[in-house]
Amino acid sequence: MVIKKDGKRQRFDSQKLLQGLLKACEKRPVPLSELEEIVEEIEAMLQERSEKEIATSEIGRHVMERLKALDKVAYVRFASVYREFKDVLEFKKELEVLLKEK
Repeated sequence: MVIKKDGKRQRFDSQKLLQGLLKACEKRPVPLSELEEIVEEIEAMLQERSEKEIATSEIGRHVMERLKALDKVAYVRFASVYREFKDVLEFKKELEVLLKEK
C-alpha cells in the first residue's frame, strides 16, 4: 500500500507509475525499456521491505534519482509535478541545482 500526501492509502499501481514516467519523458530520447526498469526496481524494493506501507514521497524520491541520471529534462518535468512547483522561480531553482552539479 502507498500512503498519499493527503493520508489516503491505496494499492501500488505499477501502470500508474509507468504512465507518469512516460508523461515526463514525452518526446525525449528515453527508451521504454529504461522506464520499465525503473518501475521494476521500485516494485522489487517494495517487495523486499518488511513494512507493508510506503509514502508516495519515498517512491517519488527514488524515481527522481533515476530520472536525474537518465534525462535531466524528464527529471525536471517529473519533479515539477511531484514537488508541485507553484511558479517559474521553483523551476529556476531546480535548474540552478542541476547546472551546479555539472
